[in-house]
Amino acid sequence: MRTDKKLWRNRKARKELARRLQSENPGLEVVHPHAAGIDVGNSAHYVAVRPDRDSQPVRRFECFTAELHRLADWLQSCGVKTVALQSTGVYWIPLYDILEERGFEVYLVNAQHTKNLPGRKSDVQESQWLLKLHTYGLLNNSFQPPSKIRTLRTYWRQRLQHVTGAATCVQRMQKALTQMNIQLANVISDLSGVTGQLIIRAIISGERDSWRLAELSHPRIQASRAEIAKSLEGTWRSELIFVLQQELEMYDTYQRRIAECDQQLQKHLAAFADTVTPPAKEELPAKKKKKQNKNNPHFHLADELQRISGVDLTRIDGVDVFVAQTVISEVGLDMGRWKTEAHFASWLGLCPDNRISGDKVLARGTRHVLNRAATALRLGASTLLKSQTYLGAQYRRLRSKLGAPKAITAMAHRLARLVYRMLKYGQQYVDKGAEYYERRNRQQQVEFLRKKAARLGLQIIPLE
Repeated sequence: MRTDKKLWRNRKARKELARRLQSENPGLEVVHPHAAGIDVGNSAHYVAVRPDRDSQPVRRFECFTAELHRLADWLQSCGVKTVALQSTGVYWIPLYDILEERGFEVYLVNAQHTKNLPGRKSDVQESQWLLKLHTYGLLNNSFQPPSKIRTLRTYWRQRLQHVTGAATCVQRMQKALTQMNIQLANVISDLSGVTGQLIIRAIISGERDSWRLAELSHPRIQASRAEIAKSLEGTWRSELIFVLQQELEMYDTYQRRIAECDQQLQKHLAAFADTVTPPAKEELPAKKKKKQNKNNPHFHLADELQRISGVDLTRIDGVDVFVAQTVISEVGLDMGRWKTEAHFASWLGLCPDNRISGDKVLARGTRHVLNRAATALRLGASTLLKSQTYLGAQYRRLRSKLGAPKAITAMAHRLARLVYRMLKYGQQYVDKGAEYYERRNRQQQVEFLRKKAARLGLQIIPLE
């Protein structure tokens, strides 16, 4: 007991000594001697350089393009090589592009990482504080993909907004039909399908006979013609027909905009033809056919993604072409920006982040990260519930043990690691099946029970 107390006291003394040494010598060294700090604003930017570089170390520049070029000229005359600026809204984008074009090393900084010192109220003090933090290397650079990936990301995000708008129009059409007591949504699965669109367009054209409308249904509809005709009996209110017509026209507009985005995506992806050399084809088992989403692009996006990346991400269960395109457009093709797959998963916010104070864990959970790639991976993980695959069996076990939210996060973490390995090392994913996972999991549980029984002086004998 005395020996344990002595070791504990020695350990505590070493910790106290380490804290005292760190407080006496914090070790702040100049990392970026040729630095500048910029406080980004809507109408003006405040730029600060070291006092020995200019007699007026803090200057104000307007947000006009000519002023931004004058800002870059002044930084070059001051001998600045690296610049730190906050990611304020979208105001930083034109300045970032001009500084990057001029050859500066631009650090895009999260504003939450610079608010540790209270009392800084003016823009001048903000720019000087950024300069000081960046000079001593206390700011982390945010991830920015290459220019081609940023262009691809812009097209894809615009397309996603149009898809969301089209879905909103469908919801409003369904609301208008419900207000007229037209219960069409209760007999067909989707109003935006072939049958739903034919019936809605016929209603707008003036058709009111329920049986004639029911005859427009597709033969594969499970509901009978009588059920469909019964659901189409309601009160035909003129104001709601007007709303239905406007929402249908808006839906058609969104569909045309989506087709235009698909054309731009296909044209831009052609520029990646010679950027990645695909690896030698290996003999792989046939890929399982996945259910096609009607919101997928109208061209063979999966083939284009495989051509530019060298791997087929859609072979991963839970990753369809929609998820694969979102991940590539948000992250890019170069996985060398993250040292390991654990760093990549942590950047996505899919790793545990324990809040520790005084050697005690105060809270457990993942970081609150707004990342479209992580959101897409979570959506892909949620589709594994009925998948008869290795990942599907793993998700079901985690879901029964941890609950749905934590299981989705854990499987999204798993998918992120697989994507990292495929993009970085060119590995191909091969599913081993649900039976292999269940058999392997059973062997692990038996081995765990055998070791636990051995520690208790017991022995496990399997039943024949």
